Amino acid sequence: MPADPTPLPDDIAALSFEAALRELEAIVRQLEDGRVDLEASIETYGRGALLKRHCEAKLAQAKARVEAIVAGPEGEIATRAFDAN
Repeated sequence: MPADPTPLPDDIAALSFEAALRELEAIVRQLEDGRVDLEASIETYGRGALLKRHCEAKLAQAKARVEAIVAGPEGEIATRAFDAN
């Protein structure tokens, strides 16, 4: 699935992963509880989709930065980029 080229709103782009996830969880609860009318639900869902995309991007950035420690054949310690595959 290709990445969405639409830039994130500044308020979402500035959020930490944790803050974005908390807001996304609140949106999910709100939508599940049916506490908002249809028009507001559509807007809220749209914001939730943007928050989800932001969280996914933050996780991808973190994954790219994680390093695994490996021992070489002589016992030396080295690092290499994390590869989940």
